[in-house]
Amino acid sequence: MDKKDIKLFQNEAIRAVWDEKKQDWYISVVDVVKVLTDQPSQNGARNYWKVLKNRLKAEGVQSVTNCNQLKLKANDGKMRLTDVATPEQLLRIIQSIPSKKAEPFKLWLAEVGNDRLNEVQNPELTIERAMKQYKALGYSNDWINLRLQAIQIRKDLTDEWQKSGVKEGLEYAILTNILTEEWSGKTVQEYKKHKKLKKENLRDNMTNAELVLNMLAEVSTSEIHKNKKVSGFNESKKSAKQGGNIAKNARKQIEKQTGKSIVSSKNANKIKGRKELENG
Repeated sequence: MDKKDIKLFQNEAIRAVWDEKKQDWYISVVDVVKVLTDQPSQNGARNYWKVLKNRLKAEGVQSVTNCNQLKLKANDGKMRLTDVATPEQLLRIIQSIPSKKAEPFKLWLAEVGNDRLNEVQNPELTIERAMKQYKALGYSNDWINLRLQAIQIRKDLTDEWQKSGVKEGLEYAILTNILTEEWSGKTVQEYKKHKKLKKENLRDNMTNAELVLNMLAEVSTSEIHKNKKVSGFNESKKSAKQGGNIAKNARKQIEKQTGKSIVSSKNANKIKGRKELENG
């Protein structure tokens, strides 16, 4: 464990480990409990968590039952087994802790739940919420407009996949990987590694040029799907490669004329970086 595995919350250290395979963070539950309950020592936090865990298990809370254990470095420098949870599991645990520091999390959960219910009734609210979030994160208006177009094009493509019998989840991911690798020369994971991303959304970290080419790959795949009446997963793999190839040819032409690579290492981890995404 190194410095990148230590997260700070109100100047308190919280141990965390990134799982590359599962693409998720595993965070020390005891460390979070210590911060939220103002425990003076790690031992006090462990005792608090032990009592809380037993109570939650008795109540049948699935998030506690599914908690994993990993070896994390303790204060004495030794690696010790520690209860860890994903961010989703932690949010459920936090709801059971009577702490003023936990209230912002609880309010946020309530707001998110309310927003989702409203969006079911009025899908346009989803777009409005996305625009507000992107603006709050510092993205430019031009980039936001492009990103929202990309979302619609992506939805059109997944609708075609669904109609042809492709299963949501793993099969969608495989097709996306084929399409991405074909036009960019990198798998999704290689692309994210190139941009130094972990769980962040790849498209939210693309430059304008990257977004346009990814959109071209997806819209081309959709058109091939419709016109050739593609059916099933195996045929969809072929159309994804064909659609990606159209965008690849466009990418090579642009790179030939400009002498610069379209596939960029830039990402939106910093506000400054977000604004720079527009320029590629």
